[in-house]
Formats: sequence, structure tokens, C-alpha cells
Amino acid sequence: MPVSSTTRLLSETAQVLRIGTRDSKLALIQTYLVVELIQAAHPGLAVEVETMKTIGDKIQDVALRKFGDKGLFTKELETALEAKAINMIVHSLKDMPTHLPPNMKILAITEREDPRDAVIMHKCNQGRLLEDLPEGSVIGTGSVRRVAQLRRLYPHLRFADIRGNLTTRMAKLDAADSPFAALILAVAGMRRQGMGARISQPLDAVLYAVGQGALGIEVLENDTDTQALLHGCLDHRATRLACLAERELMRRLEGGCSVPIGVTTAWCGADELRLCAVVVSPDGAEEVRLQAQAAVASDADAERLGARLARDMCAAGASRILAAIHHPPPPSAEVVAQATARK
Repeated sequence: MPVSSTTRLLSETAQVLRIGTRDSKLALIQTYLVVELIQAAHPGLAVEVETMKTIGDKIQDVALRKFGDKGLFTKELETALEAKAINMIVHSLKDMPTHLPPNMKILAITEREDPRDAVIMHKCNQGRLLEDLPEGSVIGTGSVRRVAQLRRLYPHLRFADIRGNLTTRMAKLDAADSPFAALILAVAGMRRQGMGARISQPLDAVLYAVGQGALGIEVLENDTDTQALLHGCLDHRATRLACLAERELMRRLEGGCSVPIGVTTAWCGADELRLCAVVVSPDGAEEVRLQAQAAVASDADAERLGARLARDMCAAGASRILAAIHHPPPPSAEVVAQATARK
């Protein structure tokens, strides 16, 4: 089969397409979904996947809200991209900061898997819903966003941090002496790892994380060869526009993994996008919940929708809630050095 001109152009300079990703089972599964799309568009193209541990992967005993989250799962990958050791990065979009390095860009956003959160019950609680659990039951999640919303919905429950990859978290849940009655995890991650059958209850009432369920493809701004190669084979227009609206909302609210901002997006007809958002105080006592809708035909339209809703949220009191939340400082050089030394 003949090699496309874009493939030949890349091969002359890079020999293979080198893709960077986190060193985790889920990250690899997601990356190979992207590899399949690329190779379907460019049969015969040689692809190499380079894995690496990020600071967020190495530090599993500190809650994300205490450590700080900007670049926690992206910095090492972006360092490799800047050094041209790799041509592109596959990220879980929800892990990407809204402000990227100035010489990097999101080239494409893939079609979204179900973005909702879900309840994964301990085996002794199979068949129950969250509202059925006894008072004081412990729910495991490391997400401030999830806890803030769930405290309003289920004040009889308790919440505890849990870190680690999906296999580790599930083992902690299923242990005979587990303190957890249930975990809250993303539907997308459970399904992609073949564990969809363990989902006990999708959480329609809990607004999900910005970008959840989608994958972001990051490249260098000036790498026209890689951009030409990937043009048209990875980007999903409806997902991209929805996620750009969500990311602009979060950028204006200056939020991240450690801030309780939840969203939902839905297309109303062919070109009307509805964006809903909630900001909840960590204790669940206060919330601001609004929505906005507009015709969205371009990236700029999507970002205008997100910006407009962010302004409305701030005017309704979201900025006051967010200002009261402690933002942890960036990790110290000592903490980074200790994490880097971990295997």
C-alpha cells in the first residue's frame, strides 16, 4: 500500500511516530486506542509508544488537593515533547491544565466515552444504591469535586481519600477488611479497562470533571509534520467543541482537580450547545449552579459560551466560594526530588 505524503514527510525526519503517555494500564489502553485510529488512516506507519511516570504517578500517599495539581500528570511528558524525544502526547483531557506551555497546543480531542462518574459497590453491598447505605458508610474518592457534590446529596455518608491506579483501588475496595462501602470512579476508565460490569450506579446527579471521558492530543506548535500527519484522523468535532467550552469555563474560574467545579454539556439539535456548571464549597454547604446555551459552530464560539457562563457563575457567587478554598503551593524542589527518586 502506498505511503501518504504526510507519512513520508514525517518518516524523513523522525523515522517513526513517537507517542508519549503515562506509565499506567489505563493510559496505555487509551494510547493504543489512538494508535489504532492513526494506523487506520496511515497503514504501515511505524509507531512507538514511550511511557513515563509523572510526579502524580509517583506520589500515591498524598491527596491531590494537598499537593497541588497543575501539571502533576503532564510535566514530564511535556519536557520530553519539548526535547523532541516524542512527537505527541496522549493525555486524559481532564488531567491537562487549562494553560499549556506557550510552544504547545492541543491538536485534537477524541470522541468522548461516557463522561459520568459511577458508584462501585463493595461486594457485600451489591444491589444497593448510595441512598441505601447505612449512616456513616465510608465512600472512597480522591476528588474534591465529587465529595462536595455528594455531601449535599447524601449527608449521611462519610468520605475518605483513596489513591492509586484502578487495579490498586479495586483491590482496596474488595479486601476482606476494606473500610470502604463503595468507591466513586469514572465510567470511562472502568469501561476502558473492561470493568464496566462492576458499575453499580451511574451518578447522573453529579456533574463530571471538565474533559472527563475524552483524550487530548498535545503537540509542539511548530511541528507541522506531525500536525499534517494527524490532521483529520483523531479529532471529534462535537467532543472538541463541548470540551473547549468546558475548559474555557474552568480557565476563567481558575479551577483544576483540587477545586470543586463540575460540568455537563449536551447538544440540542445540530448546532446548539448547552453547558451546565456547578461550584460547590468543599463541605457541601453552598453551591452555585447555572447553565447557558448558544449556537456553537467554531472553537471561538465554544470558548465564548464557556466564558459567558463563567462570568454568570462569578456574578452569582462562585468566585466567593472559590476564593475561600485554599490553593496549595506548587511542590517544593525537595518533594519533587523525593518523588523522582521513587521507582
